[in-house]
Amino acid sequence: MRTDAADQKRKLRVVLILGVAQTFAWASTYYLPAVLGGSMAAELGLERSDLFGLFSLALIVAAASGPLTGRLIDRFGGKPVLVGSSLLFALCLVLLASATSVWQLTLAWLGMGVGLASGLYEAAFATVVRLYGQSARSAITGITLLGGFASTVGWPVSAWLEANYDWRIACLTWAAVNALVCLPLYCSLPREGTVLARPAAGRPPRQGLLHGFRNIDARMLLLAFFFSATAFSSAAMAAHLPAVLQAAGISAAAAIVVGMLIGPAQVGARLLELTFMDRIKPIMTARLAVAMHPVGAVLLLAFGTPLAAVFGILHGVGNGLLTLVKGALPLEIFGSQGYGERQGVLMVPARLAQASAPWLFGMALAQWGAAALVLTAALGAAALVALLRLNRGA
Repeated sequence: MRTDAADQKRKLRVVLILGVAQTFAWASTYYLPAVLGGSMAAELGLERSDLFGLFSLALIVAAASGPLTGRLIDRFGGKPVLVGSSLLFALCLVLLASATSVWQLTLAWLGMGVGLASGLYEAAFATVVRLYGQSARSAITGITLLGGFASTVGWPVSAWLEANYDWRIACLTWAAVNALVCLPLYCSLPREGTVLARPAAGRPPRQGLLHGFRNIDARMLLLAFFFSATAFSSAAMAAHLPAVLQAAGISAAAAIVVGMLIGPAQVGARLLELTFMDRIKPIMTARLAVAMHPVGAVLLLAFGTPLAAVFGILHGVGNGLLTLVKGALPLEIFGSQGYGERQGVLMVPARLAQASAPWLFGMALAQWGAAALVLTAALGAAALVALLRLNRGA
């Protein structure tokens, strides 16, 4: 009993380390352009859309880098990869803060793309799978529970720094956070040999860089589509939710209030998973999660303003559960062997969908208004069909 309690205490410590570090990593990178993008673009003589084009380029780089990052974690563990990601984030943020030309800005975002592949959730999930194998699900849930506060922390802090100083100081501050907070936290992670619940699979054999792509089967294709469809809808709502709600006849002030419901709904869903839903198979959680956005979209389109808050809550609940499903579902279906590389391969089309979503959905919104939600609702329905076609034993 004492040994079990000690193991749980060490596992909780790992979750806290990764959860806190992930909160700051997301806040200082993925959520940065939403607040600072306009100022960056204006000072360097760019359109705001140009800045977001660079961010999309970073996501494409992340897609290309993901499989290799996963293989590095499979081979060496997550600690050195995460340590390197903190250093890279800090370097790129310093480069952003000192950029005086478009090429410097582009170089910074290209480097940031590599960091997005090696320093966000996929890397953290692969790290705990490497440490705990099939018992990593609770750790994945705990990390996403804490990481759900990234925008809650990141947006106000970035906005305050920009308002009281400027966007360059904001970037330098976040660089310091990565170097002085995230880096020490990652350095304090245990070595694999010190964790008792190591995966039985051991290290994967040495294989070529394209090995992960050569082992794609029907289940991988279905999961890749599922992750791509949900990533598209999530990114589209992150970029255009206020505009969608206003197109549905909701005031700008009310749209902001509805948007504020999404963060708590995400965290609440993850807390529910941690406390009550941990005995449900991840594939069942995934089916529930992917149905939330289409149901909310239909209600909003059918009834308009009275159910706007319901749409925001349902979207938030689904989004919150989908994030942890992204880590737990491949583990349940394929096991821990080669988990990191498999995640990298699965996320390639998802990151590409994520990169294209703001632009493509923006065009649909301009053409169709609120009816553009039919597109994301249809993708959600198709993703649910893909899950239903997966092996029932998964």
